[in-house]
Amino acid sequence: MNTLSYKTVSANRQTVEKKWYLIDAEAEIVGRLAARVAHVLRGKNKASYTPHVDCGDNVIIINADKVRFTGEKMREKEYFFYSGHPGGKRLETAKDLMRRRPTYVMEKAIKGMLPKNRLGREMFRNLHVYAGSTHPHEAQQPEILKF
Repeated sequence: MNTLSYKTVSANRQTVEKKWYLIDAEAEIVGRLAARVAHVLRGKNKASYTPHVDCGDNVIIINADKVRFTGEKMREKEYFFYSGHPGGKRLETAKDLMRRRPTYVMEKAIKGMLPKNRLGREMFRNLHVYAGSTHPHEAQQPEILKF
């Protein structure tokens, strides 16, 4: 019997092939897009997915300033920041935050869907979010990813 036919092949850092994908976030819903992007960053869209290895792809998101929320979340959803001092908690609505830092909303949504450990932080480095329609990664020749 051929014993090599039924052994599980586990990916490692040397055998993983990383691709570059480009996603246009214009008129996309934040949470739904974030879930799909986190799926690609983890590498769960590949047959060679291994949970303890960064086998995900690099993702470029453009037009992050044109994403939308459903319902009244743009007005009611609050992001909070803490300075570390007593009474240093600051609240900001999604509308104000989109005006001030448009890429942060998308980054925070995706980061919350990745593992909370060293591997998750490594996967998050493969994400590149830009507010406009241009990006400096033309040399990587990213493929357009449609969901």
